[in-house]
Amino acid sequence: MLDQLAPLIAELDRAVAEEAAQRRDARRLMEQPGVGPVTALMFVLTIGPAERFRSSKQVVSYLGLNPRESSSGGRQQLGAISKQGNSLARYLLTEAAQTAACYDEELRRNYRRLKFRRGSAVAKVAIARKLAVRLYWMLRNQSAPPARMQGTSRKPAGRRTPIVSVIGGPASSS
Repeated sequence: MLDQLAPLIAELDRAVAEEAAQRRDARRLMEQPGVGPVTALMFVLTIGPAERFRSSKQVVSYLGLNPRESSSGGRQQLGAISKQGNSLARYLLTEAAQTAACYDEELRRNYRRLKFRRGSAVAKVAIARKLAVRLYWMLRNQSAPPARMQGTSRKPAGRRTPIVSVIGGPASSS
């Protein structure tokens, strides 16, 4: 039985690899360790034009990798992932994330920390979410996402707004 399926599977793998090689976005995503032609092509075709999503949170929500939330009275309780998106996309991203965690030091460190705290299943999905965000930014900016150290501000450092004096006018800079 497997001997009969092997040539068919090889032909399909070749067709997917050829299609991924023809698409510039898929080739770009395959630069990420752990992402092969199947995952790259799936992500490009599932997401479509990256500009239709304003933020990576929307992509994560679209794929169903965001946690459910139950909030009441100022108390926020996060649950399991929503599973609202394409289940095959979640499966492929989870598999790619496991491979990426072997080759990417940052993902490996995050995986080990989460595995220790929350268990391996939660850690795998969390790394799949991080991988989906990376892939989105690779499509959106044609570069890697901006690195942010743990514990630093999410807002970029820049000009601060001028201090308003007691009288109500802008503060003088002399």
